[in-house]
Amino acid sequence: MRSTPHILVINGTKVRRPVFVLGAPHSGADLLARAVKRSPGFHLTTGRPGVLRVTYAFARQPSIATQRGQGAARVLRDAYAETWQISARACAECSPECRELGGLPPAEPAPPGQPARDGDQPGPCVQPADIVRFADASPDLIYSADVLLDAFPDAQLLQVIRDGRDAVADMLDDARCMAWFKPGLANLDAVFPNPFLGVEDHTERNRWPSAAPAVKCALRWRGSVRLSARLRQQVPEEQLFTIRYEDLAARPHRVATEVSEYLDAAISKSVLSGLVRSGAWAADEHGVGTWRERLSPRQAAQVEKVAGTELRRLGYRLAADA
Repeated sequence: MRSTPHILVINGTKVRRPVFVLGAPHSGADLLARAVKRSPGFHLTTGRPGVLRVTYAFARQPSIATQRGQGAARVLRDAYAETWQISARACAECSPECRELGGLPPAEPAPPGQPARDGDQPGPCVQPADIVRFADASPDLIYSADVLLDAFPDAQLLQVIRDGRDAVADMLDDARCMAWFKPGLANLDAVFPNPFLGVEDHTERNRWPSAAPAVKCALRWRGSVRLSARLRQQVPEEQLFTIRYEDLAARPHRVATEVSEYLDAAISKSVLSGLVRSGAWAADEHGVGTWRERLSPRQAAQVEKVAGTELRRLGYRLAADA
């Protein structure tokens, strides 16, 4: 049973039905987050330090959340109580990614050896009086979905699903994503099975040290979509809406309408369409199905071997199906 609603007030506005954007790494969740952030009435954040510390602790060691029960929900709620504040201090901690989502220029750093001046601090991306809904799209929130719903029982989740082969192609090009696989960060000795790394049985555990990068990325994607499938079974329809990345890229107007109906809040069709046409995800190297050019035949076969069941379940055709 979920916890009772907790009254959280940010800058004079009660937090009601906060929105959280979830997805596997490089699922395209950031594209949807941009559209939400640029919609009137929303204050969406991503990558704030306080939230990342908590969510990655839960993601990399799930027992922390399960053993603490409602204490985990309080810790996460407190992190958002600080993250969603609109103040000079809060905005100074805003990540470059968060400002970029809102279409804002990066903050100007102070000259070396000189203290920061007021003019160097980034301005707020939204005015407190304009806020109706709060949202967050920090990376890897999928691993904290249960705690999010305990912390905010009326939350609405938006999850984005993408072809795992395209996701793996992007992951292989992302240094920060690949850093999780380094021996010093991979925590399989302490946590097994390991949802964050997607390692679920002893065969995968034994092969992990010598596994190819594409295999490790495929395991992470597979683990994420398995969590997404469990969410679909456990969470009421009014609290979870799933968007396919390929639909987002091909039919942004329709997706904007569907998301608006689900959130009971207007998500601009023109904004989402403009983002699809002009963003990096619209470029040839990051588009739908570009894994065929970006993955070697061996890498593609590795991904399909690891995650073929999930790819088929989601409606993606494998080479063996041709």
